[in-house]
Amino acid sequence: MEFAEYVARQRPALMRFAMVLTCRTWLAEDLVSDVLGRAFERWDRISVMDEPNAYVRRMVVNEYLSWRRMLTRTSPRAEVEPRAVPDGADERAERDAMISRLAGLPRKQRAAVVLRYYAGLSDREIATQLGCREPTVRSQIHRALQVLRIDLTATAPDFQETS
Repeated sequence: MEFAEYVARQRPALMRFAMVLTCRTWLAEDLVSDVLGRAFERWDRISVMDEPNAYVRRMVVNEYLSWRRMLTRTSPRAEVEPRAVPDGADERAERDAMISRLAGLPRKQRAAVVLRYYAGLSDREIATQLGCREPTVRSQIHRALQVLRIDLTATAPDFQETS
């Protein structure tokens, strides 16, 4: 497969994957562009692999995990209120809320959750992509899910009947 054909087919999926990882559209675009640039330089080796998409996805994860130092230097420090998109769709509101909660997770936990529930990878595959052991993957996902759980009883409004 030629590199241009690969990019045409896989770039949208890589962008969605990177967006879930980074929780920021502009950062996902930068991440995917950087990774595809490096993949182009090595495409003769990558294209002959059994799973070139898995290799490129791992490149995205590795790049995401290595950006921490750069982001702390380049990210703005101002307190900015998140802007809600008033489109009225419950699905979008739920997705935005989950992305916001994902953004609060440590990087490895976020990567493990995204690889499991977004990319559908097994513990073994996630461990390979993150460069750790399977029990570590399970531990990271368990801790992340504890943080992501929402206590619906704590946020339910208290309705009282008025007579």
